[in-house]
Amino acid sequence: MHVADVVGRTIVASGVDHVFGVVGSGNFHVTNAMVAAGATFVATRHESGAATMADAFARTSGRVAAVSVHQGCGLTNAMTGIAEAAKSRTPMVVLAAEVTQPRSNFYVDQDGLARSVGAIPARITSPATAVDEAVNAISRALHQRRTVLLNLPLGVQEMEAAQESEAAMPEAPVPEPAAGDDVNRLVDALRAARRPVFVAGRGARSAEARDALLELANRTGALLATSAVAKGLFEGRQWSLDVSGGFASPLAAELIQGADLIVGWGCALNMWTMRHGKLVGRDTTVVQVDDTADALGAHRDLTFGVLGDVAATARAAREAWGEDRAEGYRTAAVADRLKRELRWGDVPFNDRSAADRIDPRALTIALDDMLPRERVIGVDSGNFMGYPSMYLSVPDERGFCFTQSFQSIGLGLATAIGAALAQPDRLPVAAVGDGGLLMSAAELDTVRRLRLPMVVIVYNDEAYGAEVHHFGPGGHDLSTVRFPETDIAAIARGYGFTGVTVRSTGDLAEVQKWLDGPRETPLLIDAKVVGDEPSWWLEEAFCGH
Repeated sequence: MHVADVVGRTIVASGVDHVFGVVGSGNFHVTNAMVAAGATFVATRHESGAATMADAFARTSGRVAAVSVHQGCGLTNAMTGIAEAAKSRTPMVVLAAEVTQPRSNFYVDQDGLARSVGAIPARITSPATAVDEAVNAISRALHQRRTVLLNLPLGVQEMEAAQESEAAMPEAPVPEPAAGDDVNRLVDALRAARRPVFVAGRGARSAEARDALLELANRTGALLATSAVAKGLFEGRQWSLDVSGGFASPLAAELIQGADLIVGWGCALNMWTMRHGKLVGRDTTVVQVDDTADALGAHRDLTFGVLGDVAATARAAREAWGEDRAEGYRTAAVADRLKRELRWGDVPFNDRSAADRIDPRALTIALDDMLPRERVIGVDSGNFMGYPSMYLSVPDERGFCFTQSFQSIGLGLATAIGAALAQPDRLPVAAVGDGGLLMSAAELDTVRRLRLPMVVIVYNDEAYGAEVHHFGPGGHDLSTVRFPETDIAAIARGYGFTGVTVRSTGDLAEVQKWLDGPRETPLLIDAKVVGDEPSWWLEEAFCGH
């Protein structure tokens, strides 16, 4: 065997069962070795799609995923997806072939590329060390929650492997609660609070953390909210406010703003989640619990920070609290309002649908009622993105994949594909804008080849809507961000989809027909939406960029 074979086998033996990529000469052998060892290879049409699919797969499966790319240009094609994964602390390993001769057409500073977006560069350096180096890459990705770029120099790949050795994965570090003094300080703040709110983020997206937070909240009378990436974590719970931030319903925003204590659990409490601080009252105590010291106070001033694992710290706080139960924010009046006013679907709105255009709110509310409850949703970026994020419900935190840390459009379709492969028992739904869909249209072929029963909802306003609404009020020429009408349903049919054009809720009868079965082809809904209303979530983003 050669080093490429040993690396591929070792990656699979270390727990990776899905690899996404585009195969060229430089990554041909390592990819085939992974397939031979039992991994599923998902061939994508573009490397950026591969990286984004792997990112979404890891987020919604809880397992490390791998990406395999060619040297140089294969890696640069994947960099947007890698940047999103790295900024989101996704446990992912990118296997990239590498040339080391600076005069080669394929030469780029691959280590520098990784560092520039926050990924960790690593390298296979010799036959004698290849197994250990591969295992270490997986270990860092898994245990440190990082995206690792594992460079595979072509010359080293071709070397005869040393005798294949067993290399055990290092044991995961035992999650540690915060120090006792910090736990006591947190408990004291909870005892003093009359209106506490917990906001759970990416660092709380596990059943263990959720259950620990629920138990602590039940004792302390806290209401429960999440950041956008953790949407669904408290789904179905009586005291859940759903998402905090730009996607928060009016009632949720009011209750969070009225809190006298906000505790962020594995949550950055950044401008998105706190609406540039508008959701934090003037005298509110603000606490952040995180297992990474650099994260504490990175986005906003804190009353104090607590360094420790979310689940372990919540359990320690619950033990220190004792058996008392505080009413806190859980009053009868709040309970009544949550039943009547919390859901976006219950919030009145002025339906702006016209003769040939549908209001995106009316569209999404209707689809939420039609689509099966067991669903997994991937959302792209753009002026439209609040509608699926607010109006489409999900069964749990594994049902919502929000690849928005880099704010790139064009990732939503690949996000939904990766999430679909991680959750094969659920209906996959991609919510995208027309710009993002056309940017990534090649992956419609991937959906078709994988025979995924996917629903792709295209919020089609024939424009880059965010820019239209940001620059339009200033009287600027918008011709660079507007486009002629495009029949995206026809494009989808060319890829083997069932394509439906929707201009009114009556047109959704074709969607219901597809849902009723047999769903032999994926479905794309080309929704011609009203585009004259700006999104407040992006207005806030532009203010803070």
